Amino acid sequence: MLATGVLAGALVAGVVPTSAVAARTPDTGPPLSVSTTWLDTNLACATGDTDKATVLLLPGTTVNTDENFGWNYAQAFSLEQQPFCTLDLPDRTMGDIQVAAEYVVAAIRAVYRHSGHKIAILGHSQGGMISRWALKYWPDTRGMVDDLIGMAPSNHGTDRAILLCSPDCAPAIWQQRTGSAFMNALNAGPETWPGISYSVIYSMTDGIIVPPESSELTTGQGEIANIVVSEACPGRSPDHLSLGTHDPVTYALVEDALGHDGPASRERFDDAFCTAVFQPGVNQAFAALHFSRATSAVAATILLTAHVPREPKTAPYAR
Repeated sequence: MLATGVLAGALVAGVVPTSAVAARTPDTGPPLSVSTTWLDTNLACATGDTDKATVLLLPGTTVNTDENFGWNYAQAFSLEQQPFCTLDLPDRTMGDIQVAAEYVVAAIRAVYRHSGHKIAILGHSQGGMISRWALKYWPDTRGMVDDLIGMAPSNHGTDRAILLCSPDCAPAIWQQRTGSAFMNALNAGPETWPGISYSVIYSMTDGIIVPPESSELTTGQGEIANIVVSEACPGRSPDHLSLGTHDPVTYALVEDALGHDGPASRERFDDAFCTAVFQPGVNQAFAALHFSRATSAVAATILLTAHVPREPKTAPYAR
């Protein structure tokens, strides 16, 4: 069961509000401009095996963590005693990603302090990319993260967003366009950092991240694995939402990254997952309902979120 407003370590003893933890964290990088009290209601954690790294789950654009992860990874991690936290971001991740990234910074610091050791981050789409902004501009967070696992992450933007922003769109869509000012700032210089393992898992039939190869990371001193689902299992090629919610091949690669030093490896991949329909943790009787709910959330959020005529200005610290 997830506990909201406190972190996993505080569920046992020595309760410390997340806002207080974040406030005491040494402020390396630009000062956070957002209120850390957001974490008290939007960062929820579940305990597990203390020998395992706590996983911070970050959702994709247009959805919250329950729609993205509540019926799949949250269930699987609970069964596996894998400690994890979920972080909902403002505006269903449709607002300025630079602002949302500050909440990610605060969450990384808070979860790290409570877990007592390096954490892992697992994100889908924007959720798989946003931590890179945090790691780049708040250097203290780099020593707090062991694994960064992106499921179809928008690491270099997408051509599809260009079409969605004709003539206007939500701030996060502007920023995820190929060639946006945000993407140019994010990918200027090294893409990865030493001491962190980067696993990028994507599909050649993604449909949202276009071209799919734009998910890949190639530079910097981090240890990188870029894995196409169809290379692990020929003939398997999930769409964007399936890959980040219930695809068993993606799940197996995620588990491989969490269970070993370094990033995910195709060489260690268990071929049994190639014939599975859903990943562990998914209740097959309700899978179609959950997936439909996630799909509807995407459509409704795109329809109802206010559009702006241009991309948000790049923050002064990133110029």
